Amino acid sequence: MQLLLISGSLRAGSSNAAVLATAAALAPEGVTTTTYDGMAGLPHFNPDDDRDPLPGPVAELRAAIGAASAVLFCTPEYAGALPGSFKNLLDWTIGGGEMYQKPVAWINASSVAAPTGGAGAHDSLRSVLTYAGTKIVEDACARVPVVRAAVEDGLVTDPEIRARIAEAVTALRDFA
Repeated sequence: MQLLLISGSLRAGSSNAAVLATAAALAPEGVTTTTYDGMAGLPHFNPDDDRDPLPGPVAELRAAIGAASAVLFCTPEYAGALPGSFKNLLDWTIGGGEMYQKPVAWINASSVAAPTGGAGAHDSLRSVLTYAGTKIVEDACARVPVVRAAVEDGLVTDPEIRARIAEAVTALRDFA
């Protein structure tokens, strides 16, 4: 199974990116991971540009999604919803149809101390992914709060958190 990992954060040292790097490191047998890192290069979504030829970064995003068996997201919450750059990425996925019927899941890494614990972002993500016609794999969606102290060299080091991340990836693999 080819698993595409997409972080909704552009921040260097992001705990969301660390969760996905850990997911890649812990991927069970039969799972190959690819991390999409082109979000910063995507143009602002404009329906007039959603036609051939697509902007290069959009074509690359859609090709990565099309090649994947499943997609795992991890995103922070800004102002009670998805970060704008991540919503822009999701907007670009609608017109191509690559997300349609694709198994997807997310890991919520927001600290419980955050105002909503990331609930607003993940409610928004669920809404967009439902609209896109994806197959949300509930057993692979996980709330795994990650504090900065649990991240070292870009990976989550806490054994309990690592086990929960591995369980989510295994559930996504088993579904896909």
